Amino acid sequence: MHALILGGGVVGITTAYQLLQDGHDVTVLEQESEVAESTSWGNAGMIAPGHSFVWSSPAAPKILLKSLFLKDQALRFRLSADPHLYSWSLRFLMECTAEKARLNTLRKHRLAAHSQSVLRDVVAREGIRYDQTASGIIYFHRNKAALETGVRNMRLLESDGQEIRVIDPDEIVRREPALLGSRNLMAGGILCPTDETGSSSKFTKALADIVRNRGGRILTGTRILKLERSGDRITRVVTSQGEFTADNYVLSLGSESPLVARKIGLSLPVYPIKGYSLTIPITNPDLAPKVPVLDEHNLVAITPMGDAIRVTATAEFAGYDRSHKPSDFAFMMDVTRSLFPKGIAYDRAHMWAGLRPMTPDNLPILGRRNIGNLWLNTGHGHIGWTMSHGSARIIADLIAGRASPVDLDTLPRAAA
Repeated sequence: MHALILGGGVVGITTAYQLLQDGHDVTVLEQESEVAESTSWGNAGMIAPGHSFVWSSPAAPKILLKSLFLKDQALRFRLSADPHLYSWSLRFLMECTAEKARLNTLRKHRLAAHSQSVLRDVVAREGIRYDQTASGIIYFHRNKAALETGVRNMRLLESDGQEIRVIDPDEIVRREPALLGSRNLMAGGILCPTDETGSSSKFTKALADIVRNRGGRILTGTRILKLERSGDRITRVVTSQGEFTADNYVLSLGSESPLVARKIGLSLPVYPIKGYSLTIPITNPDLAPKVPVLDEHNLVAITPMGDAIRVTATAEFAGYDRSHKPSDFAFMMDVTRSLFPKGIAYDRAHMWAGLRPMTPDNLPILGRRNIGNLWLNTGHGHIGWTMSHGSARIIADLIAGRASPVDLDTLPRAAA
């Protein structure tokens, strides 16, 4: 059987690999000149079931409202003429109840934990190197009340099997000596010892090479123009490089998935949420972080990534706009410099902005809907790197007619 995967980010390439493992012929279509050059390039690099909390929480509406007037909010809403922004935002707000946030977080954690297990199997089998850290992730708080709230929240994930440890500032500094000068800024933290990090881009490129070496085709510089449908079947894909046909098609185009799906009458509740990241060279490894940390007060994540650090922050409801300017990064730069003032070349920071494909409840869309040979693997949001491996395995299992190890009935469905 021939499978055509639309999209060459981490979700598309992991799907191609899993289908190839099952003995299928695979072809991947990617519009960029290389795989993993879009959203998969500049993410936080965290493989973090311990960071599975959904953004659609009871606190989100107030934060979004404040963002219309204040610039330092972690979630930012920008007024737009795009009607899809407002229809999606209404669905997002409807998910912001305490009970829905609890259930969606548990569902998300379930998929994230399964995905991490699949990733570890792939790494053990293939020996891929991707700047991995396996020392856990420290989620630290700046005051005692916030720490107590954070611990209470983390108990939800702990009830679902997530290992957590509450640690004091001395323990934080022992694990990450580069934070010694910032000890007075921290009230304590939560260590998730099984969370890890690594470069999504390096992993995806290495996995793509494995796919190619085993007979899979990956066609870059190939922009998808439209899908053609006859009844409940996709008949072909029209691209900038010609037409392609297959037995099965997998839609993994991230934020562009709903744009393509809309043309064949399929409505996907996916909308782009812009995120910002800095990639900053390390000049003195003894003074730079070696353990990934997340400043929960400022929602700034700092991840060691080889000879650099990756800093990520902000979620902006701004449509398909990928533009950015230096002032967009000033806050996250200041937070990072206050924590790690030395050993990092802040004057050589690479600034990047990308689009997270979000669903209203923060869960990816997986499986088929009303088109028999079109499989959906999209909408992974802010922890797509974490959930990609398990999602790919689920799609491969479903195509093979096997039951999914994750209950798909609790995941969002597309509308016909």
